[in-house]
Amino acid sequence: MKRSKRMQPVQRVAKSREENAARRMGESRKQLAGQETRLKELKNYRDQYASQFSARGQDGLDAMQLHDYRVFLTRLNAAIQQQELLITRYRSQHHQDQFHWRDVRGHTQAIDKLIAKFRSDEQRQQQQREQKVLDEHASRTHSRTDKG
Repeated sequence: MKRSKRMQPVQRVAKSREENAARRMGESRKQLAGQETRLKELKNYRDQYASQFSARGQDGLDAMQLHDYRVFLTRLNAAIQQQELLITRYRSQHHQDQFHWRDVRGHTQAIDKLIAKFRSDEQRQQQQREQKVLDEHASRTHSRTDKG
């Protein structure tokens, strides 16, 4: 069996691993984008809440309303900080997935190049064999015509 044929199962496994790594990388990017969207939503909500409170504050607020506002805003800011930490983790995971995909992709490309080299060598060897047969045939035909 030719070397290029023997390497095909290795190539299929490498391509499968690359596809899996690419899928994981895409999923982590999608998750990161979702978490970033969630952070924007939280910040927008906080800004809207602060604007509404400010507008209502011009009419006057009692101590309880002011206290409730501060407590809620503190919780909302804590949620934003937690979301930022979560995004940091998701971003780190995405970078790891990218690195893994690049590593696996490089391995796949190396196997592809090796198989291409094997095929090129096999084709060259086949051409040499064919040329040898043609040369031998021409030599026999030439020696028969010289004798005749």
